[in-house]
Amino acid sequence: MFVVTLTYIRPLAELDALMPKHVAWLKKHYRSGLFLASGRQVPRKGGVILARSGDRAELEKLLEEDPFVKNGCARVEVIEFRPSMTAPGAEVLKEI
Repeated sequence: MFVVTLTYIRPLAELDALMPKHVAWLKKHYRSGLFLASGRQVPRKGGVILARSGDRAELEKLLEEDPFVKNGCARVEVIEFRPSMTAPGAEVLKEI
């Protein structure tokens, strides 16, 4: 399991211009089952993606294709962890 943080490094207007491509990229990886949740940080200085993947290098390669990252508008950090406990109904988070 991975927590991915995006930190915006360009003005929000540049990110907003890329938003349709970013959302399409997110949806592609939701369909594949890689992404479980995502959203903006509050305040809006970046984003967070919850991903499940057995291969960190493969995930990092995919993250480089995010239009925000690819166009130099955000930098990405990946934190890996192994969920050992979950709330009822969230057991899927422990399965890889």
